[in-house]
Amino acid sequence: MGYLYLSIAIIAEVVGTSALNASQGFTKLCPGLIAIVAYGASLYFLSLVLKTIPVGVAYAIWSGVGILLVTIIGSMLFKQIPDTPAIIGMAMIISGVSIINIFSKSVVH
Repeated sequence: MGYLYLSIAIIAEVVGTSALNASQGFTKLCPGLIAIVAYGASLYFLSLVLKTIPVGVAYAIWSGVGILLVTIIGSMLFKQIPDTPAIIGMAMIISGVSIINIFSKSVVH
């Protein structure tokens, strides 16, 4: 169940971040409310994840996958295209998350 909850936490965080951007500094009510609810859901499900997955590993996966998904959504919806250094940096983060998941004995499979 840990990875299912982690997936839900990641999706909720991505929805929250996208809505936060759309809220334009909380000047738009509906996206602002969506951001608050989505972040609350994300943190709730992340707290459930921490019962079975070590905090460092869970947070690395949560943030790494979140960065990738938010970047894709930002590119598609908000036309925020990352430059080459940003892409390289994100690739390094994703590589780190992959190394943790493939090789670390801290990860529960």
